[in-house]
Amino acid sequence: MRESPEGFAMPVGARYLSIMNSPGNSNVRNSRMENEITVEIPDWLPGADKVRRGLSDLAANSTSEESLMVQIGAPRLRRLGFVIPERRPETPSPEAELYARLSATGQDSAHSRYNSLIRLLVSFERAAESGAR
Repeated sequence: MRESPEGFAMPVGARYLSIMNSPGNSNVRNSRMENEITVEIPDWLPGADKVRRGLSDLAANSTSEESLMVQIGAPRLRRLGFVIPERRPETPSPEAELYARLSATGQDSAHSRYNSLIRLLVSFERAAESGAR
């Protein structure tokens, strides 16, 4: 483990994802691509793996449960500095699409799995907010 400039312990092998350069974000590092900035998402954040996968799927223009979860949390995640593509107006709401996907793979458990993903997203957002202060 190493310590971030903010004093948080972060795993040495934590992955990086593209985000905007937010003022005062000392975890920001330049990448090889021009105008792209990356930030470390520590593994200790709840749901970090699902958020990483969702951001990766969105970057690849792929729809998955994780990418829909990230789209649901997009307004708050953007305030935290994440770059999340705007949803096209003709696409269904990510909430409805996620629920439909979950229903297609198990209608009896769709409601609880949907709520579980939303709780995980909110936990990630809250932990990221408290870590950013």
